[in-house]
Amino acid sequence: MSRGVGVRRVATDVLVLGDGVLGRSIAFALAGADPGLRVALAGRRAAGASAAAGAMLGVLGEVTAAGLRTRHGRLRLGLAVEAARRWPAWRERVRERAGARAPLRDGYGAGTFVLLNAVSGRLDEQAFAAIGAAGHEHGLPVQEVDPADVPAHRPLENDRALRALHLPAEAYLDARRWLATLDAALAALPGLTRVPAGRLRTDGAGYALHLRGAVLTAPTLVLAAGAWTTPLLEALDPRLPVLPVVAAEGTAVTLGAPAPLPAVLRTPNRAYACGLHAVPQADGSWYVGASTAPALAPGGEPTAGALRFLLEGALGQLHHGLTGARVRRLHHGNRPVGLDGHPLLGATARPGLWIATGTHRDGLHASPLIAEELAAAILHHRPSNWLAPWHPDRSPVTDWTREAAVEEAAVQLAALAAESRMRPPLTGAWPELLVDGYRRQLGEAYDRLPEGLVLPPELAPLAYEQGPELAKLIERYLRGPR
Repeated sequence: MSRGVGVRRVATDVLVLGDGVLGRSIAFALAGADPGLRVALAGRRAAGASAAAGAMLGVLGEVTAAGLRTRHGRLRLGLAVEAARRWPAWRERVRERAGARAPLRDGYGAGTFVLLNAVSGRLDEQAFAAIGAAGHEHGLPVQEVDPADVPAHRPLENDRALRALHLPAEAYLDARRWLATLDAALAALPGLTRVPAGRLRTDGAGYALHLRGAVLTAPTLVLAAGAWTTPLLEALDPRLPVLPVVAAEGTAVTLGAPAPLPAVLRTPNRAYACGLHAVPQADGSWYVGASTAPALAPGGEPTAGALRFLLEGALGQLHHGLTGARVRRLHHGNRPVGLDGHPLLGATARPGLWIATGTHRDGLHASPLIAEELAAAILHHRPSNWLAPWHPDRSPVTDWTREAAVEEAAVQLAALAAESRMRPPLTGAWPELLVDGYRRQLGEAYDRLPEGLVLPPELAPLAYEQGPELAKLIERYLRGPR
């Protein structure tokens, strides 16, 4: 295409592919650091994670007992603590650059209440203890409060909270307003150009984005394409030993407010690591989320089952007045997850190629840290201790043994059954047999996967729902150059 009649070649210094919150933030950090740098931001990806996000800038609220037991889980917590520290200055910097074009209100605030309610399992109790331990370790405030004092919390009696924690330092944001603020800031940067998505190819020692009537070339490429990363990489250079990225589909809704919501309401992270939550929005509405469903490829639309599960949880566990709330917007997005459960951040073995994806639910919260650290590494060759554990062509993280992953996934499934009000017969040992059945099903599914990569518990559904396709993906990755 680059040799076709009428096709222009346009040179730039850095091409950022993917215009979710990470792509936009990285482009802002690069172009803002050096006015002479030519940065192009490409993409208009439907069903990405950013526009569908609830934007809890959560640190302690995301803590689980299983996460604290693993080395990389603790590293992720440290990264979240540092990202929270950077958010106030980052937000002011972006808003200052955006000026009058930024939305007047972006929904930024602080305060989260974590609810241990009557439809929870032991995972929630363990998470409560883990949140307290993590707060003590990092010097962050955690206060146990009377559930009756939690604002805007009107659950059904059978679903009422038994305990509640107040996390006064946990911040939140209206994700859609924040993306609009980033857009305004990017428009004010003279060295920044935005272009639509195109075909990505190598171009000698650099990279080329083929657009209609033009080819955009750059020696440096930052791939921040979320759950679409792996097929783009395979088309670019199938020999790269980069960990595959899969999707975690999520559904959420924005509802008219049954009452003012002055803080985030949420449960601890549950089955497959996503808790029920309500986040105040800049216009006074409630963002209620979120379902999660691991998938090998992104999905474009929500499922009826995900929406039913989400609304039943919100009406019972958060506020039964939501029954009469008007549905203002339905959200659906695909969170990117590294196949070992962790992000891919930093340089690859291919010169000039950088990756920023796989952050699961942490992308928006970690965006200031990732953008600043990646920009410093690209522009000044400054190594980042924060990004070092997550380099994209690492060997898979091995915090989990097969047996431990199966056990944790079985416990998570049992918690999901409890939240869904599954009531096994009270004859014999049915409650125990239910967990035994999960354990056996998961064990058989994990046994069919290739050795060399242990699927983390939050991705366990891939093993028994898409096992053959998952096995092929793992084999293709393990057979590649190491």
